Amino acid sequence: MLRRRRRLRGEKPKASIDMNSLIDLTFLLLVTFIVTLPALEQGISIMLPQAKTDELPTKNKKANTVTVDKDNVIFLNDKPLTLEELERELMAMAAEDPEVPVLVRGDERNSYGDVMKVVKVVYKCKIHRMALVTVEK
Repeated sequence: MLRRRRRLRGEKPKASIDMNSLIDLTFLLLVTFIVTLPALEQGISIMLPQAKTDELPTKNKKANTVTVDKDNVIFLNDKPLTLEELERELMAMAAEDPEVPVLVRGDERNSYGDVMKVVKVVYKCKIHRMALVTVEK
């Protein structure tokens, strides 16, 4: 009946898209990204010490992360290294760009000396932009 009226008045049929499935898919993707994003940001799971700090300005450069976990294993961007290998890697980075930002993440269960060994290596490599990562109180 409705089609006859449209034909008589010269109206064209209207196309419509069912948005329910698109909305469901969008919601599913949103939830997936919200759940997986924290795991992507911090590959090595450690307990960071609590303190109030300022953000490290990176000038649109990706910061390299040096992590010391609770077992005193050192990682550079999620790759396990010894202290000597870390020094070689950081020397190469500093030779390429002395303004490369380095973030040092140390597990709070480590001794102060274990994290300071890494900080000394970063300082020895003459990297100008270094920060210790903490969590907000």
